[in-house]
Amino acid sequence: MADSVTAPPASPADVGEALRKAAYLADESTALIAFLAQRLGKPVLVEGPAGVGKTELAKALSRATGRELVRLQCYEGLDEAKALYEWNYRKQLLQIQASASTGGTPEAVAEPAGPGADADGAATNLGGIFTEEFLLERPLMRAIANPEPVVLLIDEIDKTDQEFEAMLLELLSDFQITIPEMGRIEATTHPIVLLTSNNSRELTEALKRRCLYLWLDYPSAEREIEIVRLHAPEIDEVLATRLVEVIDMVRELDLKKAPSIAESIDWARTLVLMGADDIDEKVFRDSLSIIIKHRTDLDLVADKVAPRLGRERGSNGGTRGNGAKPSSNGG
Repeated sequence: MADSVTAPPASPADVGEALRKAAYLADESTALIAFLAQRLGKPVLVEGPAGVGKTELAKALSRATGRELVRLQCYEGLDEAKALYEWNYRKQLLQIQASASTGGTPEAVAEPAGPGADADGAATNLGGIFTEEFLLERPLMRAIANPEPVVLLIDEIDKTDQEFEAMLLELLSDFQITIPEMGRIEATTHPIVLLTSNNSRELTEALKRRCLYLWLDYPSAEREIEIVRLHAPEIDEVLATRLVEVIDMVRELDLKKAPSIAESIDWARTLVLMGADDIDEKVFRDSLSIIIKHRTDLDLVADKVAPRLGRERGSNGGTRGNGAKPSSNGG
């Protein structure tokens, strides 16, 4: 992460260059949306298949801007208490018991401070168990209340329900949170907000209206070769080209989970450690579990792709030197 928070970018090209320095190769549309998110102050909804770099974009923005990354990982059943805040009930109970033992009344302790209450009195009075001292911050509130600028990542929003989306609307529109017992908490700095979705369900129009939109798909072969070599510089260009060709063969199949860009990078590093200079049938079968993570997918890929690599090897009269490809379309 940078030593300090960077100034707002002057152009999409500046954002693209900053992301490149943060080890993320952004195309023009991605750089433009990331630029607008910072200059317009609007959240970004990033949709696309699993494994195309949606989460990594938020991490790269954090590195490029010098902001802390605050991440909320969504899941089915996620509620306000886990996403926004909850009260430390055990600590509140101890405070009530301590007040009762010194002659206070539990009713006075538990009574929330009204909007017109004296601020100092609300904070120091034994009646103030609904104060920041007893508040447990969750990721959304931590991003809003943080005195330093942050990147807020709300990851896989499509795994939650519409009620959770509705709860987000105030935060995404006004960058504030309302706590009934304390009132409104507004952001002191403007977070960069990214929401990611694997497009497993349709999100509400109300949520989409508040966001800029970015669709990320698997990159072109040329771009993926760049990405692989950026993260695994030990692999030579010819072998990286061959790797991406084979990855494309695999992604063409009807799989439960296609190989992600991160798994392409892992495979490149694996091939380097194996000392491979080509991807023939044996190398492919030996390292298949690096890119395939479902048992049925393993069988399908081994049956459909591995024999093609064997036939390519035979038709070329043996091992190709340094991983050279047999044809421009991957054979």
